[in-house]
Amino acid sequence: MLIARSIADLRQALASYRHPTFVPTMGNLHDGHIALVRQAKPLGDVTVASIFVNRLQFLPHEDFDSYPRTWEADCAQLQAAGCDVLFAPREADLYPQPQTFKVHPDAALADMLEGHFRPGFFTGVSTVVMKLFACVLGQTGGTAVFGKKDYQQLMVIRHMVQQFALPIEVVAGETCRAADGLALSSRNGYLSLEERQEAVALSQALKQLAQQWLNAAPNDRSAVEPRALDALRARGWAPDYLTVRRRADLLPATAADAAGSLVALGAARLGSTRLIDNLEF
Repeated sequence: MLIARSIADLRQALASYRHPTFVPTMGNLHDGHIALVRQAKPLGDVTVASIFVNRLQFLPHEDFDSYPRTWEADCAQLQAAGCDVLFAPREADLYPQPQTFKVHPDAALADMLEGHFRPGFFTGVSTVVMKLFACVLGQTGGTAVFGKKDYQQLMVIRHMVQQFALPIEVVAGETCRAADGLALSSRNGYLSLEERQEAVALSQALKQLAQQWLNAAPNDRSAVEPRALDALRARGWAPDYLTVRRRADLLPATAADAAGSLVALGAARLGSTRLIDNLEF
């Protein structure tokens, strides 16, 4: 596996390839990331992953400085998964000057849910992804693979690619879960032993929310989400949202929306750790 630190070195390494596949990450890799790399492998002629902890998407009170950095373990996992090129720029390589030009996604999609509770988050995500796309796929186009666990992020990136007419296919990877159903996340490592045992309650709450929404009479569905929030709070969580939305645009589901077109999404804090998850149904 070749490791490129600078944009120039990366472009030189990719110069002879026609269709790169790309998996962007912030490191601290788990089986979910590695599954994306394996999914990407047959989709092009060279597989590229990136590791970059992007300051632009962290709010001032969030965990940029303490975000886990596990370089040696990450490299070993990527190499074992068949990654060909790892792009691991330093902040000065990717942002040699302050990044004053930014990508501001459509507020109708990006200011709800995660964007409501983390203002500016999707601007930071869109800006770094656009720049990484320019670095990795800018010479040829190609394929980029993103996980469904970050459901709203996946939608924002897809819309960005479409609106800028980028020659990139965005492919979704299914959420990887532990045996008990907890969605794999780099932030799971923050959980204490007791919190880890409790953490599966979020995915269970989404399953219950989806089932109750389907079973409720149309006039009664407005009460389903508040009950789900109260049930999670009763277990000691601090939820930001538990909600049923349309997959197409993440707007609130209506009585006319049928099973097969919906997604239940949740974000909640357990102790000091904020977890997100979703369930299509």
